[in-house]
Amino acid sequence: MKAKIATTWLDGCSGCHMSFLDMDERILAIADRIELVYSPLVDFKTFPDQVDVTIVEGAVASVDDLNKIKKIRKHTRFLVALGDCAINANVPSMRNPIPVEQIINRAYVENAVIHDELPKHPALPDLLARVMPVHEVVKVDVFIPGCPPSNDTIFYAVAELLDGRIPDLTDKTRFGA
Repeated sequence: MKAKIATTWLDGCSGCHMSFLDMDERILAIADRIELVYSPLVDFKTFPDQVDVTIVEGAVASVDDLNKIKKIRKHTRFLVALGDCAINANVPSMRNPIPVEQIINRAYVENAVIHDELPKHPALPDLLARVMPVHEVVKVDVFIPGCPPSNDTIFYAVAELLDGRIPDLTDKTRFGA
């Protein structure tokens, strides 16, 4: 039976997903062992009921992110925090010392050339008062540091998980590399 794999990103740059795609032809080495059931790389809209491994990129910065990661954790056997944003909130957390109201006002009112008003579109998520790494919200099983982690490290971690082992990444990666 194929392992059900999902990937998602929260508040981040998508660089970790680009590194994931940089596995190139090595993806073929694991392709017959996995079923990609949810990802921004494909067109699935709803997170499935049971996933074996979910790889999460990015920090928890909005109410939408918070709800999404809670749902993902509830339906995932092994949750992988991919990259420094998922692990320590990295760049997205640079806004933490500034109140949300100030950030929104600066972005939509003070710097506006036209339409200097707050957006009223329902698709815009409410920001949390503080950006958090994934493990502050839900249990994380595997941490893969890097900004972004190398495709070699990601491949190794996924292959280990598919073989039923928690990957030892001690000598494979570090923060910021």
